[in-house]
Amino acid sequence: MSDKATFGAGCFWCIEACFKDVDGILDVKPGYAGGDPSRANYEDVCKGDTGHAEVAQITYDPEKVSYDKLLELFWFVHDPTQLNRQGEDIGSQYRSVIFYHNDEQKNSAERYKDRLTHEQVWDKPIVTEITELDTFFPAEDYHHNYFENNPGNMYCQSVVRPKVDKFKSVFSHLLK
Repeated sequence: MSDKATFGAGCFWCIEACFKDVDGILDVKPGYAGGDPSRANYEDVCKGDTGHAEVAQITYDPEKVSYDKLLELFWFVHDPTQLNRQGEDIGSQYRSVIFYHNDEQKNSAERYKDRLTHEQVWDKPIVTEITELDTFFPAEDYHHNYFENNPGNMYCQSVVRPKVDKFKSVFSHLLK
């Protein structure tokens, strides 16, 4: 049995690289959600005017890893207080967003966000959207396993690697 979760937390290369080695995660696909279906391609999405967010769609075994645990990882892997950006990646395509697949996911995401807001985990307000998933569009093939396939890429070295290293250090107990 498997389920799906879809998260936008900046560049999809970062999300994919962090989540793919978590025990119970069966597959992670980079892609686009939340925008114009006729323009769901990297070139158009990078222009920042399609309405899409770069996302990772995660297929997971809920008996091994819960949706709430995935939410914990999601909140950790990015700064949910940055509106339409993550670090130097600027534009609505890099927004913080949870695309829920059902009411249970919606309720869990809202509870988690409310708890983090109440606990004042960040100094600034959380701007993460919680939106029903309409359609997920897989990214072009060359984006899949991008960090793994392009370890020498400067973006991978300066942005992806530090996030992945920090993620794996903090969540080593959850890795395959």
